[in-house]
Amino acid sequence: MKSPYVSELQPNQVVTATFLVQYKDIRQKKTGEPYLSLVLVDRTGEIDAKMWDNVPEVMDTFDRDDFLKIRGLLQVYQNRLQLTVHKLQKQTDADIDFTDYFPASLRHPDEMFAELMTVIGAIRNPYLNALLTAMMADPEISRRYKIAPAAKSIHHAYIGGLLEHVLSLCSLAKMTAAHYPHIDADLLMTGVVLHDIGKIHELTYDRSFGYSTEGQLLGHIIIALRMIDEKIRTIPGFPPKLRTLVDHLIISHHGELEFGSPKTPLFPEALLLHHLDNLDSKMESMRAFLQKDRHVDGCWTGYNASLERSVLKKHKFLEDAVEAPVETKPAPPPPAPAPPPPPPLFKAQSLFGEKLQGALHKEP
Repeated sequence: MKSPYVSELQPNQVVTATFLVQYKDIRQKKTGEPYLSLVLVDRTGEIDAKMWDNVPEVMDTFDRDDFLKIRGLLQVYQNRLQLTVHKLQKQTDADIDFTDYFPASLRHPDEMFAELMTVIGAIRNPYLNALLTAMMADPEISRRYKIAPAAKSIHHAYIGGLLEHVLSLCSLAKMTAAHYPHIDADLLMTGVVLHDIGKIHELTYDRSFGYSTEGQLLGHIIIALRMIDEKIRTIPGFPPKLRTLVDHLIISHHGELEFGSPKTPLFPEALLLHHLDNLDSKMESMRAFLQKDRHVDGCWTGYNASLERSVLKKHKFLEDAVEAPVETKPAPPPPAPAPPPPPPLFKAQSLFGEKLQGALHKEP
């Protein structure tokens, strides 16, 4: 097993470990000499790295997506961990356990796929059921669907992420369809299963996550429409109007034209699909960003461009909060003793004197 992982690194630690190169750039110091700027990753996260010395000897010995054995010192720079690399050496794939370097769902893909097939089996519309069954019966589609990420980096960006995202949406769709009785649950669920299916070909995920040539040229929406068209042609009598609704679910699920949807959602199931998809992706994006943030001090993450905000580290905020001391009121003083009766104005010497004493003390 690889050790240490990125998540285990601590400031001022001398690190000897193997990482995957996610980013490589050769830059120049003020003196004109080259230095390396790297982003190194494993399945638990990423870390910035710089190599300042002896760079000409090694800068052409490796490239992005290669594995490097690194020795260096981990320090804090601008409130972030940064690894200063002293030595590096390229590793062969034979020396690497790929599962140590690529993030993956905690659930087994076969288990998730079986759950998805149960969802599909519950769809009562015969044409929609036939479409989804035909999709998942295709061995190439099912193989890719089990392992594809849902995105390159923004949300569910790990092996099995697409399937995990879809199953999360299935749960949300089931709850919301029950809440809104006018929603066609079968149509909504079909949109959930198919809305991102084009990503199995749009993205590359055999080594690091990126975009295929087809993905860059067409995008997952167009790829999905082609896949749906191919399967519908094998289903006799598939209603043309129902196909139009399915197509609209795919092309409108991003919600807005500026976000890549050719059309905005124009019927209830399409609008609901968009908002559920947006909700699930944003919640996962925030969770993952909090988990991977490498700021050392403070209870705020760095800025997240996709979320357009920094995120509060709630646990750190609560841990760092200084509880105000509880004000304790002093115990009330014991009640003062009753004042003694006023002394007599003079000492009574006779019965007349006693009567005079009483008359003088009588209240008016």
